[in-house]
Amino acid sequence: MTLTAPNCPAADFIFEDVRQKVESVKGVKSANVQLVFEPEWDVRMMSEEAKLELGMF
Repeated sequence: MTLTAPNCPAADFIFEDVRQKVESVKGVKSANVQLVFEPEWDVRMMSEEAKLELGMF
């Protein structure tokens, strides 16, 4: 996964939340979430639903 910024103040929370959500999927026993910064995050990576939720239209 990647973050919107390397110094994101919510990084620890987001990282742990992603791990927990993935591990809650039926059939998944554990998750190894890796933090990467390539490709660099871009708003085009957001789903249409996420953009609507944030009022980006």
